[in-house]
Amino acid sequence: MKTGLLNQRTVLIFLIFNFSFLIISCSPNNVKIDNSIGKYFENNKVTGTFGLYDNGTGQFIIYNLSRFKDSAYLPASTFKIVNSLIGIETGRIVNEKMVIKWDGVVRKFPNGDTAVAWNKDLTMEEAFKASAVPYFQEVARRIGKDTMQHWLDSLKYGTQKIKTAVDGFWLDNSLKVTPDEEMGLVKKLYFNQLPFQKRSQDIVKKVMLQESNSNYKLSYKTGLGFKENGNEIGWIVGWIEENRHPYFFVLNIEGDRNSKMIPMRLEMLKAILKDQAFFDGKR
Repeated sequence: MKTGLLNQRTVLIFLIFNFSFLIISCSPNNVKIDNSIGKYFENNKVTGTFGLYDNGTGQFIIYNLSRFKDSAYLPASTFKIVNSLIGIETGRIVNEKMVIKWDGVVRKFPNGDTAVAWNKDLTMEEAFKASAVPYFQEVARRIGKDTMQHWLDSLKYGTQKIKTAVDGFWLDNSLKVTPDEEMGLVKKLYFNQLPFQKRSQDIVKKVMLQESNSNYKLSYKTGLGFKENGNEIGWIVGWIEENRHPYFFVLNIEGDRNSKMIPMRLEMLKAILKDQAFFDGKR
């Protein structure tokens, strides 16, 4: 069964999609279409989708439902969640403190800036937080294509395709995933419902935690890649906890190569969440 949260509600979603004008403000169903979120995409001159799931009530807030449920994109560095789980489960990653030595190759970001945080020896935790591609490419090579394919099939993650090299298929549009499937993945991870040992899932959840204070805990993984047509794809997937209550989110953005996607992703996410009354510990 696919990991997406909406896939089990096919009939409901069909009705909602075709009659969404009936439920823009208030709906007896579990999906609320919130077009006001579109202003964040319009102001940044990008397209995309956003989904927020309240685990306590089972309610979704979604902007651009068709893209959320039906459109698939390369996962880019959000795949580090899956790659980490498989690496830990198979022993290729011992724990979050495991170091992989830098190979001495100086990498740069697409905008030409030197990837300073990548060009050194890194622990798994450091590599995850810096989204260091070389570290996880080496992890993928150590996992191997057959084992990687086994776990993609077990998870039913996205299109489950490894059409190219095992150390880059999540970056080159070989593998694609919908925002709905990304949300389903992180929700199952949070509740230790993925087909991995609890330890493997706990380690990945630990390194996903980015902000923690008395009001909230914010855990996420970013992603940045390019579609076949050259458009830039940005992701943030994860959850926010207030009063020990989790809300799961997915932000998917598409723009041209000059979109400044790296700072935009987090700025948009935080602005949307703030509009939804997060960050003050009152949810």
